[in-house]
Amino acid sequence: MTSDRRALLVWTVGVGAYVVAIMNRSSFGVATLEVSELFGVSSALLATMAVAQLVVYALLQVPVGVLLDRYGPRVLVATGAAVMAGGQAVLAVAPSAGWVLAGRVLVGAGDALTFVSVVRLVPAWFAARRVPVMTQLTGSIGQLGQVVSAVPVVALLHAEGWRTTFLSVAAVGVVAAVAVLALVRDSPAAAGVLAAGTADAAARRAGLLRLRWRPARAAAAREPGALRAVLRDPGARLGFWMHFTGQFSNHLVVLLWGFAFFVEGQGRTAGEASALLTLNVVAAVVAGPVIGLVVGRHPRTRMPIAVGTAVAIALVWLAVALPADPVPLAVLGLFVVVIAVGGPTSLIAFDVARSCTPPARLGTATGFVNTGGFVGALVTMLVVGVALDHAAGGGPRDLDAFRAAFAWVAVPWLVGVAGMLLGRRPARRAHPGLDV
Repeated sequence: MTSDRRALLVWTVGVGAYVVAIMNRSSFGVATLEVSELFGVSSALLATMAVAQLVVYALLQVPVGVLLDRYGPRVLVATGAAVMAGGQAVLAVAPSAGWVLAGRVLVGAGDALTFVSVVRLVPAWFAARRVPVMTQLTGSIGQLGQVVSAVPVVALLHAEGWRTTFLSVAAVGVVAAVAVLALVRDSPAAAGVLAAGTADAAARRAGLLRLRWRPARAAAAREPGALRAVLRDPGARLGFWMHFTGQFSNHLVVLLWGFAFFVEGQGRTAGEASALLTLNVVAAVVAGPVIGLVVGRHPRTRMPIAVGTAVAIALVWLAVALPADPVPLAVLGLFVVVIAVGGPTSLIAFDVARSCTPPARLGTATGFVNTGGFVGALVTMLVVGVALDHAAGGGPRDLDAFRAAFAWVAVPWLVGVAGMLLGRRPARRAHPGLDV
């Protein structure tokens, strides 16, 4: 198999595992109504369950980055898929809300191992000029997991019930783990790519090469002080705030409150809510490669794209949260499209980190940057859940309750934009060749 074909195979299987991870991550968001009915939980407890999943994810990002530098992506991606499968199996047979929480914690732990590991495969298998586009494609295609959650998982949930649905999701995770172990390797050398051996000079002159199967290399030892160096790096910190600002709104909507907001707050049907979440995915898939091409050719556009997207996200939040009456479906469509673009925009943060970080600690830097959007999301989810309960006053959640709760979205948005604007100059000072 040629190196290009092998690279595409490894990447495709890795992205497939990421699709499964996104399906696992977002499956709870489309089942919030069932969770409320089956286990009798409040909005605040629902938010706590989702936040617990993201807390685990965020807390593990830096340790996962360190492990990634040491053990490589293949082991971490396969382990993540297996742990998520275990979490969904626990969810399927959960007798109480406490077991649901335990299952979501396991899902968060497995999810934490996946994305940064798949992203790490890209520079190992592809030329540097292709890395921005392939990274964007990784993030964009991975979002198809949301489509799986919004359509097949919802359909299965309504047709077959809770237990069958989540056992089926767990089975998909097992298949993903097996596929990764069978087909993914950390690098071309670890894949056993045929390489020229040490043929003698006569054989070389004759144009003959002795080929040998190169065994997988032992993982490199972690660079001492890698985490401390990453935390001190203004470029890595700028990447953190770029990821924070672009991602948190989309996570808030897709992972927890979007489906409920569309149905309970805007009066849309379950089918319309699923269609909006699917449109969200399509927008991210389309926007990702475009942003990757622009950034790859014009690195100086990275900061303008990040800030411009943040402004657009603020405007669409105002469009759906300010009106006292339900807004037209077209406005909701625009809302999900714009916040979806925040996802691939946030991936620019990884390109910034790669530009600032030596390869030996790139996994650590990637893990640190990836905490940004999830820290923002988990805090906002929890605050919105508490605010929803307070605004509803023990009654049903309505549009007024959602409007009051979503007002809190302004706080992380301001923090993230300030972090980007104030962090740009120190990053450029620390890395004179950095184009942001």
